[in-house]
Amino acid sequence: MKSREKKVKPIGLKDITIVDDVKMRKAITAAALGNAMEWFDFGVYGFVAYVLGKVFFPGADPSVQMIAALATFSVPFLIRPLGGLFFGTLGDKYGRQKVLAATIVIMSLSTFAIGLIPSYASIGIWAPILLLLAKMAQGFSVGGEYTGASIFVAEYAPDRKRGFLGSWLDFGSIAGFVFGAGVVVLISTILGEEQFESWGWRLPFFLALPLGMIGLYLRNALEETPAFQQHVEKLEQGDREGLASGPKVSFKEVATKHWRSLMTCVGVVAATNVTYYMLLTYMPSYLTHNLHYSENHGVLIIIAIMVGMLFVQPMIGFISDKIGRRPFIICGSIGLFFLAIPAFMLINSGKLGLIFSGLLMLAVLLNFFIGVMASTLPAMFPTHIRYSALASAFNISVLIAGLTPT
Repeated sequence: MKSREKKVKPIGLKDITIVDDVKMRKAITAAALGNAMEWFDFGVYGFVAYVLGKVFFPGADPSVQMIAALATFSVPFLIRPLGGLFFGTLGDKYGRQKVLAATIVIMSLSTFAIGLIPSYASIGIWAPILLLLAKMAQGFSVGGEYTGASIFVAEYAPDRKRGFLGSWLDFGSIAGFVFGAGVVVLISTILGEEQFESWGWRLPFFLALPLGMIGLYLRNALEETPAFQQHVEKLEQGDREGLASGPKVSFKEVATKHWRSLMTCVGVVAATNVTYYMLLTYMPSYLTHNLHYSENHGVLIIIAIMVGMLFVQPMIGFISDKIGRRPFIICGSIGLFFLAIPAFMLINSGKLGLIFSGLLMLAVLLNFFIGVMASTLPAMFPTHIRYSALASAFNISVLIAGLTPT
């Protein structure tokens, strides 16, 4: 009895996506720069948390002020899964480019609004309430930002360069943090501590509006990704009625057919972001409040670490195109398991050299993850559910990681 052989349609020229190099570089650059601008907005809050505690929670003990400010940072992570679900669905139905333009508008406006909020002394309890609302708007926006940008880059990049090109997305994220930290140090140095705590802390937040306008211009100039355009073209040929309401997003399919990918994504992202937010957001405040470094000194230490990470980031992406992404994720996971506690012991020593060594250990391990993150995660899901599935899994795990500072 002859077994039936399944006929496989041969690959034709129409099945191969060819992207012009100039167009591809433009897309990668715009995505990375836009991501840098969004993470500047999000990161500045962590670098001025010690001031915000005094401005919005003035009656509390200094330790409680810090906890309250960082708790306000963490609460928006409860909103991020909603933002991921909302923007993920829109991204799979109407395209990645439109959603990325929307997220940068919401982020820049909500960040700008933080700089406008009066102090507790002026409007009482409404001050921390308005701060929380602005942070929730930020969280809603970021819920669709990183996953959308990583998908955008991955769908533009050719297979042989996807790791290297994808690494520039998190290069942009770190650069945004570095820029935010540098702006905070520069303004506080020029104005002095008293003036900075009085009104100077608002200036970094005001920068969000012009930066957001630049990011919006860059993203509006981009075309939709070739993979999504190809997906829509297939729908036009086979499902014209379904196309009228946009590509269909099935959450049942995500939960039943791709649950292994979901769980893998949640685990990898949780490990990455616990380290990410602890190192880049919480650590400046920890160095200032717990180890009694000056505000600028603590931030400068983190800036030095982040600048080093910028050099390592594209190298890891480049090497991953040669040996694969898995070795970096495995090494990062094992290293984090065995070296996290020794790294914290070095940081708690109070000696500058040992503190720097402990932070450097965590930074290298973090690079192992984020160097391949943008090229690894989008590949776990098919095009038609990629945005919604990745955004849901990513933001569920970030919900856990976002509580790290508190």
